[in-house]
Amino acid sequence: MKNIILIGFMGVGKGTVARALAKDSDLFTIDTDDLIESLENCKIKQIFEKEGEAYFRSLEQKTAYWLEKSVKNAIISTGGGFFKVKNIRDIGTIVLLDSSFEKILQRIKEHPNATKKLAKRPLFKSPQKAKEIYQEREKAYKKIADFIINVEDKTEKEVVAKIRKKLKF
Repeated sequence: MKNIILIGFMGVGKGTVARALAKDSDLFTIDTDDLIESLENCKIKQIFEKEGEAYFRSLEQKTAYWLEKSVKNAIISTGGGFFKVKNIRDIGTIVLLDSSFEKILQRIKEHPNATKKLAKRPLFKSPQKAKEIYQEREKAYKKIADFIINVEDKTEKEVVAKIRKKLKF
């Protein structure tokens, strides 16, 4: 089995789904943002503030090369812009977790830890700017995905079942 790469807009639930899928399948999960924070010994928000987005994107690419060489049979949850790395297809099967921007924003705002969730996402400082980024990425996500799973109004369990059915495992 190849790696499963979960892509989608920030806040769509990639980490949540990855953990649920890992628990349901006995596979390990890796989060690219966690790897970058570990590499830099710094939070993503601080990397953006100190070094800028271009530097962060270079760290994503460095992480992608490491994943390609070093990780097999894992579930990889990614940051919202990770889909742009050059070698993403060489890392594994790409699954887009798809939802409307409005439902993503609603999901984050209704989370018990909403303030922290919003603060953790530097591109969500302005919901209008975040929506523009969502609209810019929407077609690109769909173009690169091997499979698209609509997650709107679905439970983790339903999403996991859909992924397992699509990937036949």
